[in-house]
Amino acid sequence: MAILSKIRERSVFLILIIGLALLAFVLDPSSIQSFFQSSKLNSIGEVNGESISREDFANEMENYKARTQGRATNQDAMNYVWDKMVGDQIYKDQLEKSGVVVGEEDVWNTIISMPYFQNDPTFKNAAGLFDEEKVKEYIASLKDNAEGAAKGSQEMNTWQNWLRNEASIRQNIEKTAFNNLVSAGLGASLKEGERDYSFNNAKVTSKYVYIPYTSIADSLITLTNSEYQTYINENAKEFEVDESRDISYVKFDIVASEEDKQAIKNDIAKYIEDHEEYNKVSKSTEKIVGLKNTQNISEFLEIAKSDLAIDDTYKFKNRLPKAISQDILNGKKGDVYGPYEENGYYKISKITGVAQLPDSVKASYITVAYQGALRSTSVKTKEQAKKSADSIFRLVKNSSKRFAEIADQVNLDGSRGKGGELGWVTKDAAYGQGFDRDFAEFLFENKKGSIDVVETQFGYQIIKVEDQKNVQTAIQLTSLAREITPSIDTENKFYLDAETFASELSKGQDISTLAKEKSYRVLPAVGLKVLDEKVPGLLNNQRQIVNWTFENETEVKDVKRFEIESGYVVAVLNAKTPKGLAPVASVINKVRPILLKRKKAKLIADKMNGSSIDEIAQNNATSVKTASSITLLSPTISGVGSEPAIVGAMMGAPEGKLINNLEGNKGVFAIQVDKVEAAPEMPNYESNRNRIASKVKGRSGQIFNSLKSSYEIEDYRSSMY
Repeated sequence: MAILSKIRERSVFLILIIGLALLAFVLDPSSIQSFFQSSKLNSIGEVNGESISREDFANEMENYKARTQGRATNQDAMNYVWDKMVGDQIYKDQLEKSGVVVGEEDVWNTIISMPYFQNDPTFKNAAGLFDEEKVKEYIASLKDNAEGAAKGSQEMNTWQNWLRNEASIRQNIEKTAFNNLVSAGLGASLKEGERDYSFNNAKVTSKYVYIPYTSIADSLITLTNSEYQTYINENAKEFEVDESRDISYVKFDIVASEEDKQAIKNDIAKYIEDHEEYNKVSKSTEKIVGLKNTQNISEFLEIAKSDLAIDDTYKFKNRLPKAISQDILNGKKGDVYGPYEENGYYKISKITGVAQLPDSVKASYITVAYQGALRSTSVKTKEQAKKSADSIFRLVKNSSKRFAEIADQVNLDGSRGKGGELGWVTKDAAYGQGFDRDFAEFLFENKKGSIDVVETQFGYQIIKVEDQKNVQTAIQLTSLAREITPSIDTENKFYLDAETFASELSKGQDISTLAKEKSYRVLPAVGLKVLDEKVPGLLNNQRQIVNWTFENETEVKDVKRFEIESGYVVAVLNAKTPKGLAPVASVINKVRPILLKRKKAKLIADKMNGSSIDEIAQNNATSVKTASSITLLSPTISGVGSEPAIVGAMMGAPEGKLINNLEGNKGVFAIQVDKVEAAPEMPNYESNRNRIASKVKGRSGQIFNSLKSSYEIEDYRSSMY
C-alpha cells in the first residue's frame, strides 16, 4: 500500500519521465540504452574517477551484516563498507605509485602465524609441533569440497569465506607496508633536538604594557552580517558543512487507556479457573481447563494464546515478580497467583517447581569454533569442529592440568592465559542477555566436577563445573501473559489527533503555538544528514522521515504525518542547509567572540600611542609591568595568564626595542625586552631529538586521512539507500 501511495503521489512526474524516455528512444534508440548503461547507475561512488560498484558494495554490506550476526544497523554496515572500499581504492592507487608489492610468501607467512592455526591441535604433528603442511592440506580440502558444490551451500560459503579472509590478509599487509614506509621517513635530527631545547628553555625578562579586552564592553561593539560572512569566507575550510535539514516534530505515542487495561485484566482473569468459550470455527461451546487445574502447561498456553513464550527457568527471590514475590516464596507447587501487572503485561502465574540451586558457579571452558558461529573467524565446518572438540575432550576430561594447557592454546578470548577459567558466574548473569542458554543450563543443572562437550552459539565448548556456592530456594513459575495494548478505539483516537494536528499545521499555523494550545511537546531535530537513519528523540530506524526532508519536492514549512512503531509523528521542515559554507546563524556563537576580540583589539591599538613604553602606559592610565624569567615551556605572564604568542614575540625581539600593538589571548600588549638568557648547554640532545621524533611518529595514524583529503571522492549512496 505504501508503494502504491508513492506512485499515486508522483504519477505526473513518472509520466513525464516515461514520455521523455520514449521520445529519446524514437529519436535515437542508443540514447536510452546509454542512459541505462550509464556508469553512475552501476556506481555507488567514485575515487578519483574510479568507480565503486553498486553490486560489490551491496555484497560487502551483506557479508558485513552476516559477520556481525545482525547487530549492525543498515547505516553502520553502509558506513563501514564505504570507508573500507574508499580506503582500499586509495591504498591500491598509492601502492601502485610507490611500487610496493606483497608476494605470496608474505601472505602465506602471515596465515600460518595466525593463532587459529598455531594453536589448534588439528594442525600439529605427532610430536605436538605446528605443521604447516597440515594447513596446506586443510585449505586444499576446502577448495576440493567447494568444487561442484551448489551456490549458497555450506561448502561453497566456507570456501568463499576463506578467499575473503585471504584477500583481507593481503590488503592488511599492503597497508601496513605502505604505512611503515611513510613512518620510516618521520623523525628528527640532533640539530632539531638542540634547537627545540634551546628555544623552549631560554628565559626572557621583559617590560610590558597590557590593556585587556574586557576594558571595552561587548555592548559597545556592533557586528554586521556581512562581517560574519566575510570571516566565514576567509576561513572556508573551517566552516564547510554537508547538506542537512532541520525539523520540528510532535510525537503521538499510542498507549492503552485505563478502560483498555481493565478489559485485558478481566480477560486474563477468566483463565485461572475452568470456563466455557464459544469456538467460532466449530461453532460450539467448549470447556477450557484453567491454569489452576491444567496438567499440560504448554497446551494451556497455546490454547490461551499467551503473549510471552514459556519461561521454565528457576528463579531466586530477586528475579520473581515484585508484586507477588513474598507470596510465591511462602507458597507451594500448584499455587496460582494474579492477575498482576508486570513490565507492560497482565499475568497469571502458577508454581510448577521448587528446587534448591546454587546462586553462583565457577567454571572453565575450551571453545572450538566453526564457520558461522557467533564471533567466530574460523573456517572449520561444524563437523570438523565437533571432531576436534571430541578429541580434546578425551585428552582433558581426567586432567585439570591438560585442560588448562589446551585452553591456553585454543581459546582466543579473555580466558586465554588463564587456563580457560570463566571464574564465578551468578545464575542471574548466566540466564541473562549476552550469555549462552545452553552453557548456562549445563552450569546450573549439573554437579560440581561435571565435564562434557556442549554445543553453544559460539561453537562446541568443553565445559567443566569447578565449584558451586550459596545453595538456596528457587521457584519455577509458569505464566500466562497478555500484553497491555491499546484498543482499536484508542488507536483511532490517536490517529485522529495526529491527523487533525497535521491538517491545522498545513493551513499555516505555527507548530510551537499550536502545540502549546493542545499541551503537546515539540521536539527539534537539527542537522539531519542525507544518510542518517536516526532522528533525535525517536527510537529505531526513521529513514522515512529523513528521506522526506531530502526529497526535491519537500519545501521549508511543509508538514507530513508519519506512522512509526509506537504511534505517529507530525513533522515540519524548518530549514534546508545546502552543502558548502555554514550559514551565519548556525555558527554565530563560534564566530562572535573572535570578531569581538578583533574589533576590541583595533580600538585598543588606536589608543596605545607613545614613543616609549612608559609613555604608552601613561596615555592609557596604567603602569609598566615586568615579566621575569619566563619560558616557552611555561608561557604564562603573571597577572594575565597563558600568552604563548606574546612570550614567543618576546623571545624573538631585539633587546631594548619597543614593539607595540601585539594581540594576545587576553588583551593587547606593548613590550620592551630587557634580557634574553640562553638555555644552558647540554652534553647531548638525544632525548630532545627522541621526543620530537616520537611526536612526529605519533601522527602516523593520520596518514590515511591526509591521503584521503587529496582525492576527489564522489558519494552516491543517498540515491540507493
